[in-house]
Amino acid sequence: MQISNQVLHEIDQENYLPTFKRFPLAFIKGKGSKLWDADGKEYIDMLAGIAVNSVGHCHPKVVKAIQDQAAELMHISNFFVSPPQVALSALLVKISGMDRVFLTNSGAESVEGAIKIARRYAHKIGKGGQVISMLNSFHGRTLATIATGQVKYQQGFEPIPGGFSQAPFNDLEAIKNLLSRETAAIILEPIQGEGGIVPAEIEYLKSLRTLCDENDVLLIFDEIQSGIGRTGNWFAKDHYGVQPDIMTLAKGLGGGVPIGAFLCNEKVSSAIQFGDHGTTFGGNPLMAAASLATLQVISEERLCEAATQKGEWLKSAFMKLKEKYPSILEIRGLGLMLGVQFDKPAAPLVKSLMEKGVIANATADSVLRLVPPLNIDQKDLETVLLKIEEVLEQQLKDEKNG
Repeated sequence: MQISNQVLHEIDQENYLPTFKRFPLAFIKGKGSKLWDADGKEYIDMLAGIAVNSVGHCHPKVVKAIQDQAAELMHISNFFVSPPQVALSALLVKISGMDRVFLTNSGAESVEGAIKIARRYAHKIGKGGQVISMLNSFHGRTLATIATGQVKYQQGFEPIPGGFSQAPFNDLEAIKNLLSRETAAIILEPIQGEGGIVPAEIEYLKSLRTLCDENDVLLIFDEIQSGIGRTGNWFAKDHYGVQPDIMTLAKGLGGGVPIGAFLCNEKVSSAIQFGDHGTTFGGNPLMAAASLATLQVISEERLCEAATQKGEWLKSAFMKLKEKYPSILEIRGLGLMLGVQFDKPAAPLVKSLMEKGVIANATADSVLRLVPPLNIDQKDLETVLLKIEEVLEQQLKDEKNG
């Protein structure tokens, strides 16, 4: 069979459940911040698998860790432990300042686990299981996680699980109005990802922490997209100086392999008993080894600092473009988790950039999301900015010409 973008795309359309509106591209190779499609075209990757490939594609240390571990031991059950799992658990507890960790396979599974243990704690102290989430949030695609998220993801999947309510983001009074003895937890993203790269206000998070403490309500941070160095610190919470009771992770945790986690403090973990939760694949030796190598690369190559520096450069560059192109309204985010707000849909921009060899993403309709590998080369960033300016210039000319 001849391998090409078109052939692979057609076969995929014949066989795969039509849940993704895929672009007609098939990628066959990646290295660093570059991707190559089946037709041999090269791209600069500003999406990184949606904030997953934090140390780039096929980082040699991550590849070697996977190869070495695969040759020794790939899977056991969670009736036993393995050296990579034990080491990863200890490292995550250390860098997060949390007390306990549970390793999962994905972000949605991490959030499901966080909701379960939050309700387990609430029941222990005689409270209900209500969970408050934020409007425009995104926590996953399972039934419980869509119950915490946007209405558009719930349509057609009713009945939606009960015990969930929502408040506007960055609105403390709205939270206060929803609180009751039935409230078990409040869950939010410190920086809303799918909602348009919208950071929480610092006073809001600090006041929310106080409010939770006063009412014995658990505070859950979803750091699936913002964690693991993405914002310039190990976790976005570190920018705010606010510690949650439970935190969820995934995406960049494995540098490309499917692994997630949720962490909690001792207060929460004291409510858990043997058999309350479980997983078959979570924390298996292969995934844990890949995650350990990813975290080691981020630390050794000082990629948190790199994310800060490159993010500041990108913000500055976009501020200059904003002066020239009125369609740019705002630049938001921290580190290399950035959103550029436009006054029109961003999808045409994403399509034009793809044609020019740049992979990016539109979220919240009018926001260009940029979440490249943390170790992306500065020259690649400069090339991307030139390509973006070329597209914006063409759009401006097209508008002037009617």
